[in-house]
Order: sequence, then structure tokens, then C-alpha cells
Amino acid sequence: MILHFENARLIDPEAGTDAPGSLTIADGFIAARDEAAPEGAEVIDCRGRCLAPGIVDWGVKIGEPGERHKESYASAGRAAAAGGVTTMIVRPDTQPPIDTPESLSFVARRAADAPVRVRHMASLTKAREGREMVEMAFLMDAGAVAFTDGVRVIRDTKLMNRCLGYARGLGALIVGHPQEPTLSQGAAATKGKFASLYGIPDVSPLAELMGLERDLALVAMTNGRYHADQITTAAALPALGRARKAGLDVTAGVSIHHLTLNEFDVGGYRTFFRFTPPLRAEDDRAALVEAVADGEIDVIASFHTPQDEESKRLPFAEAAPGAVGLQTLLPAALRLYHQGGLSLPQLFRAMSLNPARRLGLDAGRLAVDTPADLVLFDPDAPFVLDRFALLSKSKNTPFDGARMQGKVLGTWVGGERVFG
Repeated sequence: MILHFENARLIDPEAGTDAPGSLTIADGFIAARDEAAPEGAEVIDCRGRCLAPGIVDWGVKIGEPGERHKESYASAGRAAAAGGVTTMIVRPDTQPPIDTPESLSFVARRAADAPVRVRHMASLTKAREGREMVEMAFLMDAGAVAFTDGVRVIRDTKLMNRCLGYARGLGALIVGHPQEPTLSQGAAATKGKFASLYGIPDVSPLAELMGLERDLALVAMTNGRYHADQITTAAALPALGRARKAGLDVTAGVSIHHLTLNEFDVGGYRTFFRFTPPLRAEDDRAALVEAVADGEIDVIASFHTPQDEESKRLPFAEAAPGAVGLQTLLPAALRLYHQGGLSLPQLFRAMSLNPARRLGLDAGRLAVDTPADLVLFDPDAPFVLDRFALLSKSKNTPFDGARMQGKVLGTWVGGERVFG
């Protein structure tokens, strides 16, 4: 089947353009841009709405195996499609973790239930215990696109150094969580007057800088490939800049929640606002938005973390951290567009193009001969978010009841419509 999208507002993160145009799709790939509809093509009139590369969401938690009641590949895939996410990069922090070729093969088979593309990261250490490195080469052969222990920081600096050095020989990417683990343990808020007033266990923002500086020093020693999963403080940005100037192979990401929320949203002790790392000061949030605009931070992701009601209905400091985000990533990111902080090409550079490039995936572009993974959306459509309308099994979102703008009208994976 040949599809032709006409009267579209093409958001091209690679060219940095936002302009009227058309796309022709054939055999699952983009066949032409700004040409007349071929004879016999199915024509889709976009009516001036935005057509962009599908989102590549880096850091999605799926409950299989071990916590299928929180999220399955089928439910996450439906939520992803409804949110304009065409590729999920899945975390290995399952029960048990994805730390062997066999466990990776199992979840890869389960991923067939999802209507979108799925790629997996594998654990960096066995059982994510920070004691022994996994068999990286075998896991790469099985399809692992990167290695991470998630929010569990490897405390053994010698082991982390060995992991980076070994990964360099394989060309593997290591994803670190920049936090000083002793200082940040048990913290549910950022140190300051607000945390003191509310009596919430807190951590200094400098814990992030300390963890990042250690990892960057090890990258300098090994010449390894490194990605910081979440930079959430302004204090960490200069260190990141120095690493880039020194020629280190370093990139960084940020969660959409740290770009659109701040520590004052914790008011009322609503555990839907409990995150790891905790929400930061408004000055940090503003600095992060600017860093994304400048390209200092490469990737925006949802860090989709489903939790059941029992895990959240606890005192704030004891509640499980994280929020679902596959379906809310785009409308939340559009807050930054409507506020004037980021253009649509800048947003999709960070949500689609950059994560695909860093992981070596053929995605995130509108170029001819690239896969037709696309999202059609109206950036101005208003709605009030109802968490019970989300397609994820878990409903833990900080945006429940929030007034938002931006609705996904259609999602295509390999030219096949999976939503709308």
C-alpha cells in the first residue's frame, strides 16, 4: 500500500525545519517528500497538523517478567502508540533482571505483543548487584543496545572502570545514573527550605555532580562510550560541557518530569510526584530547558515507570518512585513549546533523532528511504488528562487532572497505522 500525507506541517529535527509539505510512503519507508500523490495512493489530508518522526522513548520500564500486573508489553505498546512513541527502549530492571542472553531472548519474544518497535538494554552487572560484570559480548549478540543497572549506582569504582574499558573494546554504550549513592540513598526531595519545611528526607543537588564527575573521570581513563541517563541539576551542566570539549564520547538525557515540574509540585505530599532523582528547584528546571535548546542535553525521555496503587498509597518518602509517561510524554513536552522554551524541531531532535542516533537505530528522521515511523498530532488541541483513560495498566501520573495541549491523531510504524 502507498500512503500519501498531504497538507502536513512537517517537523524535521534533522534539518531543523517546521514547514508545510507532504510525504509519500511505500513498502514501509518514506519514498518521497513534497511530491504529488502517486496514482492509486491512499491520501491522508493532515489539514495543517504536525507530522513528525515517531518518538524513540529511551528508558521504558515493562513489568515482564515478574511484575506483569503493573505493565505488560501489550499494554505498554498500546500506550506508546497512543502517545506517538514508535520505538520503546526498555530498561533491564525487571524481576529477575535482564542480565543473560536467555533472559533477553525471553523478553524479546514477549515484545512481539507490542504494536510498536521494541529494543532492550541489558544489565551492566549480574542481577544488578554491582559485583560482577555481565557477559556483554553475548548480550550484544542477543540484541542489547546498551548496558545499565538503572538507578542502582555501581559503588565499586574499579568495577565501573573495568566495565567502561571492556565495553570500549566492543563498541558498547554504558548508561550511568549520576548520583553519589550514599548521599542520595533514601532521599525523596531536593535539599532546601521546601524539603525542610515539609520534613521530607532530602539530598543535596551536588550528589548528582559528584556521581557525574566520577563517571566522567572513568570515561576519560578508558575512552569508553557513556550516556548519563538523567541530568536534573544546573550544577552538573558545566562538568558535562567540559567532558564534551575534551572530546569524550559522552551524551546526556533528562526526564520530561524534570523539565516540566519542580519541587513545589510535591506540595500536598502527592506521591505521584515522587521521583528518583527527586524534583528540583525551578532554577534547575529552567536551566535544563535551556540546556536542551542549546544541545547540551541530548535526549528527553519519559522514564516510564509503572507502579500499582499499593506502591503509591504510602507516606511520601516510603512510596515507590516514578510515573507512567508513554502517553503523556508528547503533551507534556508541548508545554515547553507553548511556553516558548523549545521549538518543535528542537523537541523532536531530543525525543526522536538524538536517541536513535546514539543507539545506532534507523529512526527519528523524515529523510527519503528511512522507515516510515511517524506521528500526526495537533499541538494546540486542549484536553484535561484523566489518568484512568490512560492505556497503561498502572495509572500513576503526576498530570492527572492537568490542563494540557497536544493530541496524537495517528501513529504509524513501518507505514502501518497502529493508532488513530
